[in-house]
Amino acid sequence: MEVGFKIFPLLFFLFVNSVLTETVPRLSSNSEWRALRDLRSSLGIRAKDWPRKTNPCLNWTGIKCQNGRVIGINLSGLRRTREGKLNPLFAIDSLPAFTLLSSFNSSGFLLPGSIPEWLGQRLSNLQILDLRSCSIYGSIPSTIGGLSRLRHLYLSDNSLTGLIPAALGSFFSLSTLDLSRNQLTGRIPNDISALGNLTNLDLSSNYLSGGIPIGFGSLSSLKVLNLSNNSLGSSVPAQMGNLSQLLVLDLGYNSFSGSLPEDLTGLRSLQRLMIGNNELEGSPFDILSNLTKLEYIVLRWNYFSGELLDDLWEMSHMRHLDVAGNNFTGTFPDLKASFNTSNAVFNFSDNLLYGNLFSGLENFQSIDLSNNYFQGLAPNDSRSSIIFTNNCLSSVPRQRKSEDCNKFYSERGLFFGNETVPKPSEPPLVKPAKSRKRLTYIMVGLFGGLGFVVILAAGVLLFMKTCSIGSRNHQRNANERPVRGGGREPPPKVNIDLSGLGESFSHEQILEATCNFSDENLIKHGHSGDIFLGMFEGGYQAVIKKVDFCLLSEESYMAELDLLGKIKHPRFVPLLGHCLENESEMYLVYKYMPNGDLSNSFYRSPNFEDESLQSLDWITRLKIAIGTAEALSYLHHECTPPLVHRYSS
Repeated sequence: MEVGFKIFPLLFFLFVNSVLTETVPRLSSNSEWRALRDLRSSLGIRAKDWPRKTNPCLNWTGIKCQNGRVIGINLSGLRRTREGKLNPLFAIDSLPAFTLLSSFNSSGFLLPGSIPEWLGQRLSNLQILDLRSCSIYGSIPSTIGGLSRLRHLYLSDNSLTGLIPAALGSFFSLSTLDLSRNQLTGRIPNDISALGNLTNLDLSSNYLSGGIPIGFGSLSSLKVLNLSNNSLGSSVPAQMGNLSQLLVLDLGYNSFSGSLPEDLTGLRSLQRLMIGNNELEGSPFDILSNLTKLEYIVLRWNYFSGELLDDLWEMSHMRHLDVAGNNFTGTFPDLKASFNTSNAVFNFSDNLLYGNLFSGLENFQSIDLSNNYFQGLAPNDSRSSIIFTNNCLSSVPRQRKSEDCNKFYSERGLFFGNETVPKPSEPPLVKPAKSRKRLTYIMVGLFGGLGFVVILAAGVLLFMKTCSIGSRNHQRNANERPVRGGGREPPPKVNIDLSGLGESFSHEQILEATCNFSDENLIKHGHSGDIFLGMFEGGYQAVIKKVDFCLLSEESYMAELDLLGKIKHPRFVPLLGHCLENESEMYLVYKYMPNGDLSNSFYRSPNFEDESLQSLDWITRLKIAIGTAEALSYLHHECTPPLVHRYSS
């Protein structure tokens, strides 16, 4: 009894202390309390995330308070009630009540609608505005320039249209400006050049035209500049060489022309350069060989020419080089002792390179030498990671015709030393397909449906006959080809456009993003490997596909990579990047779609408490069907070349 009497005061003290602690952080502003309740109601936030009759500063997910005032609201990752899902709106009219609000993040939380005009007029303390993947549309209001304290602005992955407002040039404290993957048009305003604290500028995947503003050369703090996938043209300004802090420069998939200015040697910190798929010319390596920190270079499909300088092999940090589809010429060096290629991925295809190949190629992780004019014998130590297709090599299948090789060498006054040039391979089925396709159009026009049936039947018979002949030829050629170590010839490789596969992630980044592929991050088991949810640095979510070569052959995986590198269409889930560091473990990184798998909505009818998506109404299902048809039409008719697929998901 005596012990219980002594413990009672202690328990009473702890109870009073806990009550006092609970009351200290409560909101000191009644107007902010009312505004939070209005926001919960208008957005349809679940009671599980924002429970009633509790202290928002302590118990509401994503609410951050300081001295009893709301300074941060984070809607990312929250779920709506069933009623809220039925009609999601950009309903944030209560935000102006939070006069000290410095951060508003709704990335991945659907807010269909346009950005309100008052946003830049009544939230003057806002420093972070993140509206990524919110389904917002319309134009960016010029009044947004009133957010004078803004440091980070994210509006990517939406459907914004119109011009980039010049008012963005008034964000003198701005560090990050991301307007990528929208439908913005017009020229890039030179006013952005006034943002002296800007470190990351991403305007990629829009419909911007004109040239790069000369004033961009004054963005002395800039570290990442991405203007890819637009309609920009003219020449690259010499003033860009002033960006001495720049780490990443991506100008790919535009219409830039002319030669690279010599002033670009001032980009002494540059690590990644992507300028592929433009109309640039001249010899770039005179400049690039001076940028000693370069690790990743993409020059593919331009009009570059000249020889591959010896200085190229002195760039010790370089791990990825893609110069495919240019007019580079000259011989290939002996890499045995001059260059560390252990993890290098190089693509020299579709150029005018010639001469003999020497040792050292076996050290590459992957190298593509196809569609050149190399002669002689392929190195004995070459591996399946080396692509030799369509050269002038002896004892290697699928090479150029002898007369084409002789013509190339004789035009340059060079000796073509092959005693025996391999016979050309059987003509591919793709070329006759053009004439058959044209004939199909004519017959359909003349004979209608009957003609189509006749041609279809003839095509099936021709295909069966061709397959039979091809099978016999394949068996005959297999007996003639030299057998490599182990008695098995490696399968043919797919020529992959790695520049179209997004960012190259390291294996460490993949492990960190997925918490070492923990079960908590597992989304589902796919037909070719497991699919995980990943969280990258900066809180950016993505879906990571871990390819299992026990379920999918390496050739099929490479074919899938080649397919993904060619697809550029809004109806497909965007591929953000890849990881090809380890031969046994390969990954694809996709954009995270917060609404999950369609199958959950097609076949379920969840109750009010269920957190999964609601069953879709028939109007929504019709829109999905139309969108799917648009995607398939793109694959069949708009993509060059047309893509053949099996199932679609």
